[in-house]
Amino acid sequence: MTDDRPDLSGDWDIDPAHTRIGFSAKHAMVTTVRGAFNEVTGSFHVDFSDPSESTAEITLKVASVDTRNAQRDEHLRSADFFDAEKWPEITFRSTRIEEVDDNALVVSGDLTIRDVTKPVTIPIEFTGAQTDAAGELRAGFEGTRRIDRREYGLEWNMPLDTGGLLVSEKITLEFEISVIKRTGDAEGAAEAS
Repeated sequence: MTDDRPDLSGDWDIDPAHTRIGFSAKHAMVTTVRGAFNEVTGSFHVDFSDPSESTAEITLKVASVDTRNAQRDEHLRSADFFDAEKWPEITFRSTRIEEVDDNALVVSGDLTIRDVTKPVTIPIEFTGAQTDAAGELRAGFEGTRRIDRREYGLEWNMPLDTGGLLVSEKITLEFEISVIKRTGDAEGAAEAS
């Protein structure tokens, strides 16, 4: 990371209003359908002097899945896919964060969807840090990672008459994350609770 940046080490909270954690999948082998989870929470502990001491935790509320189609969203919430009643959250907890180049990180951790937890590694770009209009220090991160949804128990599909499947088995996870640095008062309040 560049030396002229503000002090980024410390604790950060995801700003759900400016964060998109979503996915894209092929539909009928010809179009891409995108969706996102509207309810996102999470926190980062950043240590740029020793990135291996950094951590990230993210939780998505499954019921908040939004693909801009109510019928499809209900199907995704059903037992055919996420089974939101039985498993209401998707979680990611980092196990290792490495700086691999300027503004480039590799975040490894455990992704839990439904009742399946698997290790994943996600390349993440640090897109910058700025003080916003409210005087809060804000940082951005972006990245993508392709996974096989079947490994997480998301196996529903329909064969097409001409061959192929209705929903692609490979899904691209998409991360556009905005975080706000906790101030000294917020850190003290968090430690006291």
